[in-house]
Amino acid sequence: MTPAPQSPERSPQERAQPERALLTDDDLITGDAVALDLPAAGVGMRLLSGLIDLLVTCALLVIVLIVFMTAAFGTDDALAWAAYIAATATVFVVFPTTLETLTRGRSIGKLALGLRVVRDDGGAVSFHHTFVRALIGYVEIYATFGAAAFLTAMIHPRGKRLGDIAAGTYVIRVRVPLQPLAPIQMPPALAVWASRADVAAIPVGLSLAVRRFLSGEVGTHTDPARRHALAERLATSVQEYVAPGPPPGTPPEAYLAAVLATRRDRDAARLARDEELRARLTAR
Repeated sequence: MTPAPQSPERSPQERAQPERALLTDDDLITGDAVALDLPAAGVGMRLLSGLIDLLVTCALLVIVLIVFMTAAFGTDDALAWAAYIAATATVFVVFPTTLETLTRGRSIGKLALGLRVVRDDGGAVSFHHTFVRALIGYVEIYATFGAAAFLTAMIHPRGKRLGDIAAGTYVIRVRVPLQPLAPIQMPPALAVWASRADVAAIPVGLSLAVRRFLSGEVGTHTDPARRHALAERLATSVQEYVAPGPPPGTPPEAYLAAVLATRRDRDAARLARDEELRARLTAR
């Protein structure tokens, strides 16, 4: 394999780390080298979810106002205004904050449509995040009749409203069908070489990039020359963790497939040995 010429369309950082070009903004990498695709919810789904929450909020507001105003009935005007403010704060701030905190980012509307609020890094939201979203949401949703939230969500690439931007959160779809990828197969011509090669642990980002490239998630819609150049760059990066190199004339895609298949099989064998040893130690 010969190093491929660097493409002028790519930034120097992408040329140095080709795996970065194969990961999207919605991909999160866990410690188990798994890319979690957390697609942001569309504006339409958020609007429908917001309408459901609005109906629930209006119904709750009527009930809470009746309770608070009944309790303040017959008292002075100051106490009546205090009851009104307390009812408003309870419905528009306390209730959504408590609900989304306890449900880890799900309101009534989000629960109905399969949506969830998460942090920008994909983690579960806390009281701080939900409080900021509810506080700013009162202004941008109710005070502006939803205009501020709608315009911000239309402009932001993740459909964030002002409350999400301030809290560092966004809304994702959790009901996304999973399509398991087919396992990478070992090229028969490289089976003997792979069985003798020393394959070290490959960095998570690079391993995921190669996996996506071989599975056809990326590169299938580009011209053959660009796809071959990307394969060469990935192979050059992978070669730092493999010794000895592949036989002369090995296509880069076949080399990448052999490395990933070997690493997978060896990890599976190691886990099987560990499980067998654990079973023997814990057997009575």
